Amino acid sequence: MTPPDGRAGIDAGLVRRLVAAQFPRWRDLPVTPVAVDGWDNRTYRLGEDKSVRLPTAAGYVPAVAKENRWLPRLALSLPVDVPRVLGEGVPGEGYPYPWSVRGWLPGKVADHAHIDDLPRFAVDVAEFLLALQRCDATGGPVAGLHSWYRGASPAHYDEETRRCLTALDGRVDTAAAATVWDAALAAEWRGDPVWFHGDVAAGNLLVRDGKLSAVIDFGTSGVGDPACDLVLTWTMLTGDSRAEFRRAVAQDEGTWVRARGWALWKSLLTLANCIDTDPDLAALNRRLIDEVVTDHARSA
Repeated sequence: MTPPDGRAGIDAGLVRRLVAAQFPRWRDLPVTPVAVDGWDNRTYRLGEDKSVRLPTAAGYVPAVAKENRWLPRLALSLPVDVPRVLGEGVPGEGYPYPWSVRGWLPGKVADHAHIDDLPRFAVDVAEFLLALQRCDATGGPVAGLHSWYRGASPAHYDEETRRCLTALDGRVDTAAAATVWDAALAAEWRGDPVWFHGDVAAGNLLVRDGKLSAVIDFGTSGVGDPACDLVLTWTMLTGDSRAEFRRAVAQDEGTWVRARGWALWKSLLTLANCIDTDPDLAALNRRLIDEVVTDHARSA
């Protein structure tokens, strides 16, 4: 059998074969795709209370062992649920990567329509991040390739960001954006290493009864600079909720400067790739760039 090519080769049939071969006690449980899936991994529901998670490419494989090792330890100190590791799968049935069985976490992704009180939700996310930062970082995975350099300096993406600025010259205010980026690179992090999640986005925050109930996908987590975890400020929050998040998460100004750099990098990269092909996505990222630039100017 040909090994799966990225996402395309992973389907429910493969999951059934893997489970039957490696976890025969669960072989008769139904396997169904989830309604909202990620890019780094494919997730399938296994019965009522389990899920199966499979990396879509080799670059996402290091996250499997990392999550298997550290999630049970972090869970003890966090205020909301995180994925529970139930089984560690190995390559097989033509699938070349390690994979895992997790406990199913009920809830809906954090769309505004599912949240009763957005400022309160913002505070809950901030409290989760602070609890994560208080977890013992001894021996934790230092930010690097496994975290796609989240938790390291945004300087890792300097060349890519400069290319985007060149490509977008005349289409956005690249001079103002460059000022934000230069400030982020200059605001060197000198704190003690702490745990960070690395991808605090609406799709990785689950809501039940209108409130934050779980945080999922720790694939880009690690130990380092927590600035990357603040990008939710611009990608999801506005007005009072943004102000409440900033107050509750209580980070120093240098961390906010680097956070703006992380938000800017991703928005510039996305805009450069979609500006002529996806008007809606382009408009969203133009807005994000404008808000990050405005926030930087206010803080200067």
